[in-house]
Amino acid sequence: MTTTQDPYRTRRGRPVFRTAAEAVALIGSGDTVAIGGSGGGLLEPDTLIAALGHRFRTEGDPAGLTLVHTTGIGDREGGGMDHLAQRGLARRVVAGNWGMAPAMSAMAAAGEFEAYNFPQGVMSQLFRDIAAGRPGVLTHVGIGTFCDPRVEGGRLNDRTTEELVEVVRVRGREWLLYPALPIDVCFIRGTTADEDGNITCEQEAARLEMLAVAQATRNSGGIVIAQVKYAAQRGSLDPRDVVVPGLCVDVVVVNPAQKQVVTHEYNPAFAGAAKAALSSLPPFPLDQRKVVARRALSEIVDGDVVNLGVGIADGVAAVAAEEGWVDDFTLTIEQGLVGGVPARGVIFGVATNPVAILEQPAQFDFYDGGGLDICFLGFAEIDREGNVNVSKFGGRIIGTGGFVNISQNASTVVFCGTFTAGGLRAVPGDGRLDLRTEGRHHKFVDRVEQITFSAAEARRRGQRVLYVTERAVFELGHEGLVLTEIAPGVDLHKDVLDLLGDRVPVPVAPRLMDPTIFTDRPLGADWRGRDTDATAVRAAAVTS
Repeated sequence: MTTTQDPYRTRRGRPVFRTAAEAVALIGSGDTVAIGGSGGGLLEPDTLIAALGHRFRTEGDPAGLTLVHTTGIGDREGGGMDHLAQRGLARRVVAGNWGMAPAMSAMAAAGEFEAYNFPQGVMSQLFRDIAAGRPGVLTHVGIGTFCDPRVEGGRLNDRTTEELVEVVRVRGREWLLYPALPIDVCFIRGTTADEDGNITCEQEAARLEMLAVAQATRNSGGIVIAQVKYAAQRGSLDPRDVVVPGLCVDVVVVNPAQKQVVTHEYNPAFAGAAKAALSSLPPFPLDQRKVVARRALSEIVDGDVVNLGVGIADGVAAVAAEEGWVDDFTLTIEQGLVGGVPARGVIFGVATNPVAILEQPAQFDFYDGGGLDICFLGFAEIDREGNVNVSKFGGRIIGTGGFVNISQNASTVVFCGTFTAGGLRAVPGDGRLDLRTEGRHHKFVDRVEQITFSAAEARRRGQRVLYVTERAVFELGHEGLVLTEIAPGVDLHKDVLDLLGDRVPVPVAPRLMDPTIFTDRPLGADWRGRDTDATAVRAAAVTS
């Protein structure tokens, strides 16, 4: 493992500028390596990750690493953490999300190394606690979910036997303790480094936890390696722009070809350097996903602070933008973005026209403390009790990301998804839904494979929970799911109840979903205010 006696370690002087190959040569077998970044290339130190993968592929070294990262890193097409998906390179991986690196995820599922999945917010906050010399993150986040050691403890395969998470009692209340671990080497990224190693992020679309990762590594006696696009003269950077001070940086690697995200060389509207016309955003065609997004959007009350999850839930932002409602409430995403319109797809984690770009741990502090009025999240499985799984299903490990933090702490939780998956073709139009081809995979099941959201804990907390699909809407009742709405054109028995079995009670007459959401025309300025019972329920909760 690396030590403070490593000849390449600076003595609080200027960092050294090296090639990527020279930088990753500083990593020794058995080291713990923390890697910053988020999916779609967001603040991803891609040159360093690729260089580490190349070194192991050609030299077989360094081996037996412990890899630690907060979010999913990759593009789902072989980039990011998939460069490191090589047998023997990793002994253990502790990650907040696995879905952006399918090869790495497949190795974890196969038991090629020890694998843990902790909530993304916990992971981002953990680096601050490592830097401060604290024992770890003490939090309520994860209680009752697969992260709870009384359930699975965040362990993802049979090879992973060590219990890292502890249940502790403080002031008469149960908490989970996610332990700190020393960091030997870290990879971080920014836009510019001066000769003293001060790092700015002027072209980046987020801040994430780059400072915390650097401080944690520095205070662990480790080596901080920063990837940037530009090198600048010492003293030339505005100190107000410096995100990581040079005293925390040991090695700088310059990559002039560094892209902002995988889809854009540089979009100033992502970085807050310009305001884009929202009319320039791609249109959201009327389909089954848009139906879900429209119905979900009706739950928002003016002035709400909102979180949007990745996947089908991110369509809520697209609908709000095309209807001109983005200024009526505040959209946020966990990577630290406040305001603007969150991006969809592989670059989820950035926003067009954000009003603030915060550090990710601070965003999760706000979420964990109850700052969210409402959130919109996807689902892979829902069971009769109302538990939700998004993290591990069908032999695949996706991971929780920020889902656990967000779903536990928002006042209202709206899960968004199609009723079935795998070939589903549900065509909206003329105020009704035409189910032409049923999906092969049922998403409403007797028991979820993994508990990412605990319905029992939600009832204990007094949260309002909805499950919105293209053909039906459910609420979390005292004992489980309750069917409350069906889409116009849908056969209640054939298209809903027969696929649920006896899992869900049905009121005498579930009401129809608003036919307007099944039409290919704007919803109208007053649409959210006239949405039957939903708006009244939320408004009453907000004003009470």
